[in-house]
Amino acid sequence: MFRATLLVLASLIATAALAQERLPSPSGAELYIIAPKDGEKVSNPVVVRFGLKGMGVAPAGIKMDDTGHHHLLIDTDLPIDLSKPIPPAVENKILHFGKGQTEVTLSLPAGKHTLQLVLGDYLHIPHNPAVVSKRIAVDVAK
Repeated sequence: MFRATLLVLASLIATAALAQERLPSPSGAELYIIAPKDGEKVSNPVVVRFGLKGMGVAPAGIKMDDTGHHHLLIDTDLPIDLSKPIPPAVENKILHFGKGQTEVTLSLPAGKHTLQLVLGDYLHIPHNPAVVSKRIAVDVAK
């Protein structure tokens, strides 16, 4: 009985530690893709440049007000639950830029692709409200 009680208590403590309150984003914060432009025909390598207005960029693990780091979603939707950390890359569909990078050079298969950014806090959790770019489409030449 004592062991079961300890297990329940340990589980509750772990759950409380994982339940992080989302950091606020300032009013008017804006995340966007500078390049390529929506609908643009591109060829490899594709340089994607990230833009952010009203907030700053800080590496993952560094807690600072009104900052975050970029996550690029390629051909995938936003996570359903934005109160949880952005999931790790699955099949290269979510790229994390935890060092504070503001651009990436990609090689994408020929054809149509979608790109979207979401800003994560020091723990990869989207702010409240979430700071998300418009989803753009690009067409990669063969």
